[in-house]
Amino acid sequence: MREDVGDGDLTTEWTIAPESVACGRFEARQPGVVSGLFPACLAYREVDPGLEFQAYLSDGDRVADGQLLAEVRGAARSVLTGERTALNFMRHLSGVATLTRRYVEAVRDTRARIVDTRKTTPGLRALEKRAVLHGGGENHRHGLYDMVLIKDNHIAAAGGVGAAVRLCRSKREQTGRRVAIEVETGDLPQVEEAVHSGADWIMLDNMSDETMRRAVQTVRAGQAGRADQADQADQAGRSVRAGSTQEQAIVIEASGRITLDRIEAVANTGVDIISIGALTHSAPALDISLTIETPA
Repeated sequence: MREDVGDGDLTTEWTIAPESVACGRFEARQPGVVSGLFPACLAYREVDPGLEFQAYLSDGDRVADGQLLAEVRGAARSVLTGERTALNFMRHLSGVATLTRRYVEAVRDTRARIVDTRKTTPGLRALEKRAVLHGGGENHRHGLYDMVLIKDNHIAAAGGVGAAVRLCRSKREQTGRRVAIEVETGDLPQVEEAVHSGADWIMLDNMSDETMRRAVQTVRAGQAGRADQADQADQAGRSVRAGSTQEQAIVIEASGRITLDRIEAVANTGVDIISIGALTHSAPALDISLTIETPA
């Protein structure tokens, strides 16, 4: 609100009488999934705590063209001053939720789950990731602090996939930080190296559908081998570290150049999750309008 209003809403102050009251009606102008009702309410509370904001739906609900989403009542000046910020939140976040729902529905009959990325608008990550949840998707890591994701530049600096994974596993052991270790791979040799070095998650980055299918088979076969090794260790009386990759299935993630036209084919390769940056960085805004009504 500081960004938008500055030292005053000149147009509203110069055209609307201080005593005027109004009701603003938020309506969808196209079908979709609503998100952003709560931040819209907070925006109005910041403008004028005396306003009454009433939502008729919950974030995550489907909306039809022309459907009433919420109303705000009170001082007309305040209703108008908060209009753009409230709409910006609702339109953008509803767009994220709507696009996410389209991807989720496209893979409904597969094992794959749709997740977001860190490609979010600075300052809005928490809201955009909540909008992904409202659309039926899931959140990947929230930041650099809650998961290890070894990307191509890390691999190059560390001296290879295996070296990078082993370094991270060693640091995890030393620090006691129980975080998953994921590594980005671009071809089948890197996939094999990731499996043998003990990665928890393996990202298949920018691979063709056929290469992904082969990569999934490689990971599953390697996972079975790791499980056999764990059984042998148990039989020999050696403990298997709690939470280790020997006890859990490797998560396989598909990423890169994932579109709605391609999503079903990617899901059918057998991957567990599909990460899509476009959910947050390229979602078109849902068309939502605010109509102001004043007493006769």
